[in-house]
Amino acid sequence: MNCLIIDDESAARAIVNQLCKNEGSLNVLEQFSNAIGAIKYLNQNEVDLIFLDIHMPDFTGFDLIQTLKNPPRVILTTSDSKLAIDAFEYDCIVDYLVKPINLPRFKKAVDKARKFTVENNQETKETAESKEEAQQLYINIDRRLIKIEIPSINLVEAKGDYILIKTKEKNYTVHSTLKKIEEKLPNDLFLKVHRSYVINLKRIIDIEDNSVLIGKDVIPVSRSNRPELMKRLNLL
Repeated sequence: MNCLIIDDESAARAIVNQLCKNEGSLNVLEQFSNAIGAIKYLNQNEVDLIFLDIHMPDFTGFDLIQTLKNPPRVILTTSDSKLAIDAFEYDCIVDYLVKPINLPRFKKAVDKARKFTVENNQETKETAESKEEAQQLYINIDRRLIKIEIPSINLVEAKGDYILIKTKEKNYTVHSTLKKIEEKLPNDLFLKVHRSYVINLKRIIDIEDNSVLIGKDVIPVSRSNRPELMKRLNLL
């Protein structure tokens, strides 16, 4: 893990730096004697972990954390054992080391930071996969399941016992109802503008009277659905 050491005492910085070397998996990118210099660095560079002293002149460790929009994991290093409760009000703080720091306790704190990093990466991956799945729709055509990227759908038209799904590249006729597919489409992107049509709001080219143009298709807009359509548009 790439890390920073922030402490106004040079001896304290040297000790933490040596502990990082002994631990083996930590790469100390920079060391700072004050929070201001560290903030400037963090605004331009990403790190995995910060070893941060609480009591520093002018700008405390807590001040530094509050300044950062997305602070990395933080292990506090301090001589003051009375601020532990305050420290854990911050989600980014994974441990609280009281000086003098010994190697076993240091390793335990680093293991916590590593565990948080792994769990966070897993959550990020799962969230991304979940969002990707939410952007996909499978339709049954001749006993085959065909995947459609939902944002690529221009409109859906009801045709008796079937629906016609028009995308940028291709059209699909599916045995289903407009209501059923409407339930599977994201409300922020699609809107039912007529009893026979659901449209992708992002695909609207033009609006005139009681109709909208999507691609080459002129879609009627019912009087009852027009107010909601106008409400959803980003009008100047």
